[in-house]
Amino acid sequence: MLVSLPVLSGNSIPTAAPGQERIKDIANFAGVRDNQLVGYGLVVGLDGSGDGGRTSYTSQSMNNMLIQLGVTLPAGESPQSKNVAAVMITADLMPFAKAGQRFDVTVSSLGNASSLRGGTLLMSPLKGADGQVYAVAQGNLVVGGLSADGADGSSITINIPSVGRIPRGATVEREVPSSFSQGGSLVLNLNRPDFSTANRMMNVINDAFGGRVAQALDGASVKVRAPTSPSDRVAFVAALENLPVEPGTPPARVVINARTGTIVMGANVRVMPAAVSHGNLTVTISEDPTVTQPEAFAGGRTVVTPQTAIDVTQGDSRMFLFDPGTSLDEIVRAVNNVGAAPGDLVAILQALREAGALRAELVVI
Repeated sequence: MLVSLPVLSGNSIPTAAPGQERIKDIANFAGVRDNQLVGYGLVVGLDGSGDGGRTSYTSQSMNNMLIQLGVTLPAGESPQSKNVAAVMITADLMPFAKAGQRFDVTVSSLGNASSLRGGTLLMSPLKGADGQVYAVAQGNLVVGGLSADGADGSSITINIPSVGRIPRGATVEREVPSSFSQGGSLVLNLNRPDFSTANRMMNVINDAFGGRVAQALDGASVKVRAPTSPSDRVAFVAALENLPVEPGTPPARVVINARTGTIVMGANVRVMPAAVSHGNLTVTISEDPTVTQPEAFAGGRTVVTPQTAIDVTQGDSRMFLFDPGTSLDEIVRAVNNVGAAPGDLVAILQALREAGALRAELVVI
């Protein structure tokens, strides 16, 4: 087990060159993560925009709260107030959070409340995935949305008035155990697994600290020996996460968003020799009914005779040729020259992929 390691000073840490990224921007330490918290509570002080009596759980929550505060309602009476809304509270508890520290929470309407503007969240416990209470939230909401209703039924809504936020509205009550200071090593997990990036990261760390400090476990993880002293470990990690690394070249990939027509092509996309022809065929069908009336005193009846006109128009179809190893810039230029729309470009790329001429992965999202 390594007891101590040389720690780089701030002046000796190399500056990231173009194309390089700091380790802290492309990887994270295993066990150092946010923890999601969730809670249920009541927002009071609304201007008639709350749940009212339309949700039973809001009335039940109000009744339970009043009982805990020593207020006993008459038998059979259920509290119903338009100034109260049942809400869900969500938050991310940052790593290494200590008891007494404060953080932001998001409050969202759970019932029929039309707006949380001007409301105050009553003290509500926030629980983690294990069911334990880690924080308590309370405070005045900041709501960016606005809604207004008219007497004639007209209404206007700006943004989302049923969701608000309380800056520093939660207080940490329980610390989340962390394994950061335990053991003789730390594990760096890449945000995007890549064998080339993992190997380069290992080499950069070994060059900076000497010896075999780092060891690549797979394409996503690099194990690094670290000092056992907490203060030395913090200084070691501070220097480690600022080391510049040149990430590996991503795989050739074309991403298509079928809903919006957005197409993104990576720089490594290549096209093998291929000839492409993409035409535009338009078929127009129009109906022009004709009314035929009989002559006076002829004893006939009026008849509607349908007349259909069909017109077929075919746009100019120009063929363009891709030479071997055509780059991304040349692909875009060739497609733009024929005036292809995003939908046409999707069809062209799919056809090239089926023909085996597109040297890239086609991803449709």
